[in-house]
Formats: sequence, C-alpha cells, structure tokens
Amino acid sequence: MTIDCLVLGAGQDVGKSCVVVTINGKRIMFDCGMHMGHDDHRRYPDFSLISESGDFDNALSCIIITHFHLDHIGALPYFTEVCGYNGPIYMTYPTKALAPLMLEDYRRVLVDRRGEKEQFSSENITDCMKKVTAVDLKQTVLVDRDLQIRAYYAGHIDL
Repeated sequence: MTIDCLVLGAGQDVGKSCVVVTINGKRIMFDCGMHMGHDDHRRYPDFSLISESGDFDNALSCIIITHFHLDHIGALPYFTEVCGYNGPIYMTYPTKALAPLMLEDYRRVLVDRRGEKEQFSSENITDCMKKVTAVDLKQTVLVDRDLQIRAYYAGHIDL
C-alpha cells in the first residue's frame, strides 16, 4: 500500500493549510485554508496541482475540514463556488456553525475595510456551507463503499 501526500499549503509556513492524501486510490483533501499574510496568488493553495483541467469533483474523493480557523477554511468558498468543486465536504457541527461567521468577518475586513477585490461573496459562503455535511464526534460516515471517516476531538480548540 502506498500513501501519497501532496502539500498545497502550510508545508514550511503557517497558513494556507491544505494537504491531499492519496491512499488505495482515494484522494482526500484535508483543510482548504488561506494565508492571511498574502494578497496575491500565494493567498490560496495552488488547486491546479490537484487537477490541471479543473475537474475537481473527479480528482477528489472528499474534503475534510479539521477546524474553523481561517488558515484551514479560508479558501473553501473560493474552491467550491469559484473553482467549482461540488463533491463531499465534511466537518464537525461546531466547525460548521462557526465557519460562516469567520469567513464573513474576514470577507468584510478584506473588502469593506481594506478595499481589496472580493474573492468570494456572502452568497458564496452561504452556498458553500450548504454543501457541507456536519459530523458528530466519533460518528462514522460512509463516504463511499471503500471509504469511511470518523471525527475525533483533537484538543486544538476549546469551546
């Protein structure tokens, strides 16, 4: 069995967490973050490394978001609503509850306060979150017949 790990962000830096792990023919993206210190192409992961054609639905089995910090979720509305990913996305209930608040707050800071070009809209955030399946801790979710996932408390965030 071979495990392939494609680091799209946070490899040698804090921010833009995004890792694609391939195991037994399944490609799972862990996190879809942004780097808040950049305002150019370095802000988001280089998604073309997943699929040059942009067919992300067939290139990925699913996305798993580990928690709601922007360096782990900040690029998700961009990836789903601008790049067009429509496949499965999983995160815990607390992450799903807090993610849209974090994303909207950051969008407002970028656009309204700093005057930057909008990367994704409030509607994009809402539409993105509609695609998310929330998971309970220790709940087993069958992604497909060959892939199941289970969420555990990592201790990174205290709620």
